[in-house]
Amino acid sequence: MPTPDRTTLDAIVAAARDLLEEDGLAGVTMQGVAVRVGVRAPSLYKRVENRDRLIQLVAEETLLELTARLDAAADARTLLDTYRAFGKERPAAFRLVMTPGAGTPVADTAVQAAASTAILRISAGLAGETDALEAARLLTAWATGFISMELNGAFRLGGDIDRAWDYGIAHLVDAITR
Repeated sequence: MPTPDRTTLDAIVAAARDLLEEDGLAGVTMQGVAVRVGVRAPSLYKRVENRDRLIQLVAEETLLELTARLDAAADARTLLDTYRAFGKERPAAFRLVMTPGAGTPVADTAVQAAASTAILRISAGLAGETDALEAARLLTAWATGFISMELNGAFRLGGDIDRAWDYGIAHLVDAITR
């Protein structure tokens, strides 16, 4: 008689996402996830082949969540503020999808492409269809770098970080629309 299912893939990924925020990427272990969902670690392998696949699923769920938030943005300011808020709310997940280390599993390319829809739409409105990709890359690179530095406490010269964020957005948008 087969053993009954005691957990779901959704529950496993949710537990891994929680562990990621609490303990970082190193803290996302099959044993840790198993404890969270109330099963023995070998039971997880019925749903997830290995830890790398689990990390990939976490990256994909993170991008899906971020995509849903960004899709609601009507302008560059709202989009970038939403992006920054996500980074501050879910810093480990933000790092996983935006600045993964070498060898870290990443989301499927289709999920990554879907996550770019909002920034491409906004960038096309700013720069035109011809330059939308370049404008999207500029905005994404600047915002990701800014947020990463902010999360890592790298702004050590004083000053108002929010003012610097506002300054950056205003000047980038102005430059792109010229």
